[in-house]
Amino acid sequence: MSTEKKVMLDSGIEVQPIYTTANIQEEFPGKYPYTRGVHEGMYRDKLWTMRQYAGFSTAKASNERYHFLLSQGVTGLSVAFDLPTQIGYDSDDDMADGEVGKVGVAIDSIEDMEELFAGIELEKVSTSMTINATGFILLALYIALAKKKGSDVKKISGTIQNDILKEYAARGTYIYPPKPSMRIITDIFEYCSKEVPKWNTISISGYHIREAGADAVQELAFTLSNGKAYLKAAIEKGLDINVFAKRLSFFFNAHNNLFEEVAKFRAARRMWANITKELGATNEEAMKLRFHTQTGGSTLTAQQPQNNIVRVAIQTMAAVLGGTQSLHTNGFDEALSLPTEAAASIALRTQQIVAFESGVTDTVDPLAGSYYVETLTNEIEEQAWLLIKKIDLMGGAVDAIEQGFMQEQIAKSSYAYTKAIENNTKIIIGVNQFVSKEKNDTPVFKIDESIRKIQSDKLATLKANRNNEVASACIQKIKDIAHSAENLMPSVIEAVENKCTLGEIAHALRSVWGEWQ
Repeated sequence: MSTEKKVMLDSGIEVQPIYTTANIQEEFPGKYPYTRGVHEGMYRDKLWTMRQYAGFSTAKASNERYHFLLSQGVTGLSVAFDLPTQIGYDSDDDMADGEVGKVGVAIDSIEDMEELFAGIELEKVSTSMTINATGFILLALYIALAKKKGSDVKKISGTIQNDILKEYAARGTYIYPPKPSMRIITDIFEYCSKEVPKWNTISISGYHIREAGADAVQELAFTLSNGKAYLKAAIEKGLDINVFAKRLSFFFNAHNNLFEEVAKFRAARRMWANITKELGATNEEAMKLRFHTQTGGSTLTAQQPQNNIVRVAIQTMAAVLGGTQSLHTNGFDEALSLPTEAAASIALRTQQIVAFESGVTDTVDPLAGSYYVETLTNEIEEQAWLLIKKIDLMGGAVDAIEQGFMQEQIAKSSYAYTKAIENNTKIIIGVNQFVSKEKNDTPVFKIDESIRKIQSDKLATLKANRNNEVASACIQKIKDIAHSAENLMPSVIEAVENKCTLGEIAHALRSVWGEWQ
């Protein structure tokens, strides 16, 4: 068949007018290399975990939203933290001015953590925390809270994002240089494999790489390269890949091109199975790529925001048809503000309608055998391997980031995408085609400016009432251990139990390791 029209995906792969049986191979779900899914029965046996990413203002306000979401049927919590919490500043720090409680919840101490999870049984809910540079402190706070509530820490489950490499490449909320940051991550791997065995110790994130402007192939290649770097760092520390790799998870983006996204997810599983096997994994559970998906924040438009409901529905289908283990759906108003309660409800209902009404969960990997999807899975994999090989030749992900390779590739892709929208070769409904002049009257979610004073007053009371000699000794112990090869996690847990603040712990390590510029 011949046609003059040329169709290209954003990742540069040409779409043929017709596909045939070429490149189709028989594979089975739950069997290596897991292209068709990590579990034999997939959603016939168990649906994905339905999460709604939420956090704003104070711990008390966020706790109210969590109780609302749980009452609406979410099956796992997903916590967003404000910028000062993400980069290691307490709410009363000068550096926190203007940002407290804005893009997530402000967490300064164990007391905030108690308020955040008040009335929630930690053994009965899976909690995902999107936190990186200070991920070890938030994990310590969660463990300390579980112990205080009388929960069995061996039974608590959840995930910290804890993926610092993508922060250097794409997002920017890093604190320490790469090498000490990698040391923190391997300390978490080691500690949790023994003490908190159900916890996913890292969520290797392609989501923010894609949000920064990468295409689907770059998202896949850079994420798996980062994953490979974490595997190697843990192996060098003497950890067993067959143990720690079972608790690694991934976090991917779902964009609007349904078939490209499904193919990306399928290729990711096959590639990770090969990467882990190559590095010595023999346990099947250590070779399985499990992932959380979030619908694409950068695809949402401020123009005609109700159109975003349709975009999120398409992206939800892509994630589910691609075999996700966990999913967050964005609110239609998120190009304007944090999601309102109404928008969060529609986002959750989108997942529930796909799960219970669409029929896509009735059989495993329903797009398998599609000539197009199978060929596209192979093509995306092939292009991603080419990028990974380039990164390997540079010495791996850490070196590639230090040399600016990933950052440069993402910037080029972002520029090309923006130009395509500007010159109308990439159609975005309501932005460059089918534009309306209607006034946008979508209600937006507002954060009270008084949050910083509330948090600062709480901090002053905390410091006045704690044993400051014990707190100071805990901070000194963290500094001492930072100079050694000893695992940091027990000392950080001890510090938060004795009411040391997030900022105090982060600053203690800044004084030892410095900040990455």
